[in-house]
Amino acid sequence: MAASLQGHQVHPGGRTWKSHFPKGDLWVFGYGSLIWKPPPHYDQRVPGYIEGYVRRFWQARGGVFYFRLGMFTDHRGTLEQPGRVVTVIERTFWETLDDPLANAESESASTGKVWGAAYHIPSSHAEEVHDYLDEREIDGYSVHYTPFYPFSEGSSKSSGDDSGPIICMVYIGQPTNPQFLRDPAQRDPQDVARVISTGHGQSGKGTEYLYLLEKALEGLGLGTADVHVTDLVRRVKAIEAVGEGEKEEKEAEKSVRQSLATAGAVAEDDNIE
Repeated sequence: MAASLQGHQVHPGGRTWKSHFPKGDLWVFGYGSLIWKPPPHYDQRVPGYIEGYVRRFWQARGGVFYFRLGMFTDHRGTLEQPGRVVTVIERTFWETLDDPLANAESESASTGKVWGAAYHIPSSHAEEVHDYLDEREIDGYSVHYTPFYPFSEGSSKSSGDDSGPIICMVYIGQPTNPQFLRDPAQRDPQDVARVISTGHGQSGKGTEYLYLLEKALEGLGLGTADVHVTDLVRRVKAIEAVGEGEKEEKEAEKSVRQSLATAGAVAEDDNIE
C-alpha cells in the first residue's frame, strides 16, 4: 500500500489541509519543477524523499492557463501537441503496468523512494501559497498527504535523517486524470524521449524541462538523478544534434543555481519583514 493518506482534486469545495497541519503552517513536497522553482514565502527548503511511489514523465501538458496572479505557462507543449512532464505514481499500481525500466528500477539503490525537496510555509502565508499551488497545478493534479523523510549530509542516502518523517502535501497526476498517458505505447521510454525532444510550449522546450530536473536532482546532494530521468536524458541526447544535449545541460545547471539563489534571497527578505 502506498504512503498516500488522502487525496482530492485541486480547488475542493472544502479545504482539508488544516486537519493535517493544525498549527496553520504548511509543508509541501516537490518532485518536479518545484525543486528548482520553489513556491513563494517558504522559510525552509529540505532535501529528502517520499516512499511508495515512482517518478515518471507520464503526464501530458500543453496550453496556457490564467489565474489571479496572471498567466501561468509551466507547459512544454501545445494543446494540439502536448509535451511531457513528471508525475509520481503509487508503486503498487505502477507494478501492474508494463514498464521497460522495471528491472532497473528494482535494482536501484533508491528503490521505492522519490527524491525531491520539501518547503515549509509559515502560517502567515499558508493559505495564500495553497491557493497559488492549486492554480499552478490545475492541469490534472490532485492533492495528497504523505510522509516525507528529510536528508542531511550526515545521514545515509538509504536511511534519510534520524529526525523522523514530516507530513507533506504533494500534488500528484493520478492515472485517473485526463492528462495521464493511458496508452502503453505513449509510455514507452523512446516515445516519451521523442516527444520531449520535439516539444515546445509557452514555458520553453521539453528538453529544457528534462535537463532542469536532472540538474535539480543532482543538486540535492545525491550525485545523480533517478533511473527514469537518466535514461530519458540518454535517449534525448541520442536524438538531438551532437553536442546539443551537453550544451543544454550546462545551461540547465546554471539556471537551477540562479533560480534557487533568487528564490532564497526573496525568502530571506520575507523572513526579515
